[in-house]
Amino acid sequence: MMFQIVSTVVIIGFIIVFGLILFSIIKGISEWSRNNQQPLLTVPAKVVTKRTGTRGGGETRVITTYFVTFETGGSERKEFQIKGEEFGLLTDGDSGELSYQGTRFKAFTRSVQ
Repeated sequence: MMFQIVSTVVIIGFIIVFGLILFSIIKGISEWSRNNQQPLLTVPAKVVTKRTGTRGGGETRVITTYFVTFETGGSERKEFQIKGEEFGLLTDGDSGELSYQGTRFKAFTRSVQ
């Protein structure tokens, strides 16, 4: 009796974990496909703010994720995840041309003033 309960709980746990992994994979492929179908846009933009997110630490390595928020045209704001090298080159208030495709950051070319 106890063995059946434990084995049922283990099987349900595996199904839940597998379902979550499968959901994440499908969600990632869906976003990738949606981005590929979007046109590559280049618009005038200004860097509004920068932020970082970290996870891990303690006994594991720390992973830092970099985000930049741009203000385009009217007053529309768009936040993109970018590489650390690009993050370090940007400063709040920078103006220039933002290139993006869907939710995918492509480039930011600073205007020389």
